Amino acid sequence: MNMKIDIWTDILCPWCYIGKREFETALAKFEHKDKVQVTFHSFELDPNANKNYDKDIYDLLAEKYQTTREKSKAMHENVQNRANAVGLTYHFDILKPTNSFDAHRLIHLAAKHGKQSEMVEKLSAAYLTEGKHIGEVKTLINIAKETGLDEKETEQMLYSEDMSYEVRTDEQEARQLGISGVPYFVINRKYGISGGQPNEVFSEALENIWKEMSSENIVE
Repeated sequence: MNMKIDIWTDILCPWCYIGKREFETALAKFEHKDKVQVTFHSFELDPNANKNYDKDIYDLLAEKYQTTREKSKAMHENVQNRANAVGLTYHFDILKPTNSFDAHRLIHLAAKHGKQSEMVEKLSAAYLTEGKHIGEVKTLINIAKETGLDEKETEQMLYSEDMSYEVRTDEQEARQLGISGVPYFVINRKYGISGGQPNEVFSEALENIWKEMSSENIVE
């Protein structure tokens, strides 16, 4: 008996990294964690995002929500505090806004080699903590090497259209499921959890759904 958890996420989303860490905390405490299969799926918050921007994340968010730079900074500070609470350190001052499509393609390449979770972790840290430009091919190749992927294979993929279909398929499935924001966790294709919830929420869901699975298994 296995539990399947599908997570739609975007590397550019600060709440996705927080949600990932909260979920991992809950999973680590779950008695049946070895029976849980986790798969990450692509979701672009802004598919039309540029690869490079002259403005920083504060100004971009201020423009998006028609607010001031000061209020934008305050919003980011709140997210930063939430990240700190789960052991993450965000550096929005050096963050480089970009387009995440190629990063999503790299995650799918990593999945082929059984390194999907590690790649999501490294890309999230690179973007939100280390201030790396994850829209640049050279940055992605370096991260791929650090994750144990073949440099030549990664380069060939990034300079082609490979893995584009996989990204688009994930995004189409998200639309079919009615997912409009991330992170979004789907458990056993029946239950959904939206946002970077506290780990207690995930723990409760894991326990309750496992009990339900066990009772159904007995009935069968």
